[in-house]
Amino acid sequence: MQSERQPLYVQIQEHFKQLISSGKLADGDRIPSEKELIARFNVSRITVANALAQLAKDGWIYRIPGRGSFVGRGEGASISPQAGGIQAEKGVQDTAAGVRKMIGLLIPSMADYFALRLVQGIVNELNDTGYYLATVLTHNSKEREREAIVELTRMGAAGLIIFPVDAETYNEEILALKMNKFPFVLIDRYLPGVETNFVCSDSALGAKLAVSHLWELGHRKIAICSDSPLPTVSVDERIAGYMEALKEQGAMIDPSLILTDFRIDDVLLDEHHPLYRHLQSQSATAYIALNAKLGIHIAILARRLGLRVPDDLSILTFDDPSPGLEEPGRYTHVAQSEGEIGSKAAEILIRLLEHPQDKEKDNGQYTKIILRPELVVRGSTGPVKPT
Repeated sequence: MQSERQPLYVQIQEHFKQLISSGKLADGDRIPSEKELIARFNVSRITVANALAQLAKDGWIYRIPGRGSFVGRGEGASISPQAGGIQAEKGVQDTAAGVRKMIGLLIPSMADYFALRLVQGIVNELNDTGYYLATVLTHNSKEREREAIVELTRMGAAGLIIFPVDAETYNEEILALKMNKFPFVLIDRYLPGVETNFVCSDSALGAKLAVSHLWELGHRKIAICSDSPLPTVSVDERIAGYMEALKEQGAMIDPSLILTDFRIDDVLLDEHHPLYRHLQSQSATAYIALNAKLGIHIAILARRLGLRVPDDLSILTFDDPSPGLEEPGRYTHVAQSEGEIGSKAAEILIRLLEHPQDKEKDNGQYTKIILRPELVVRGSTGPVKPT
């Protein structure tokens, strides 16, 4: 009866400890696969992952990526290439200053300065703490996101910071983390209808600031563009803010100026690409790009078409495409304080890990931080060109 009162992941651990101690499982014997354990014990994937991670941490088993888990002590584990990972060492890292625990970061890509500044904010907050960061790129794939969550928890991550691959249906592994009360914080976006800890910028307000700036410059044909491969809450909120700002100006909403039905892989776009055709027709005098990389693509295409920025065309981006080192960049942009998003998320997660009792004091309430964006005016926007 005592085992029935134990958490399920502990019951799984005890089951294998008994088999190993009794000699029924010997050094080098393979542990059943995760799928087999889920079926055998009738538990979730995260429960199995937690059990295996603790067995590995205690030295009962070791894992070989791509092959499975085995009885005995191994050399530690690394994130599998299938998870799209940047290699990490162990769930626990020995250093001269003592033992440090892993915090996992899941992020779609590191393709722009927004992501780099976000990660830097997290790293700065983790300095001089008992934690280090292991980063996994999910490449906007829900499957890779799922694999990465399982992999990081199996490796013994103390907590997770997740930039979610948002879509019409949520990743079941994120919901499993919540159900199992595993410490995690979402960044950049949240999951509507699901209570979690999150830190993000006010996306709708950012779009309003963008429209207001362009409207004051005389622009009336303002396009908004997104090349996001999946539906996301942040994109939806920015478009909603864009439409609300136009309504406040008494303008009609022109659906042809809301451009979301295209993808950009490189700048070698032919004349049949929707964005190329839109720029060529000069249907808009200003473009709001919902990410910095897209803003640069629009500028390159405009140059190929002989359009001058900002004389013929104004471009405003979300986030700063420039490194922001010594000289200011040339793009007018909505600054989302991505460094602060990262540091606030790490701060929340450390508090959850170091003071779990605080959550009980707060009656299980979640920390939700929405930062106010700012408009930074540079040289890529200007008065509308007289006709």
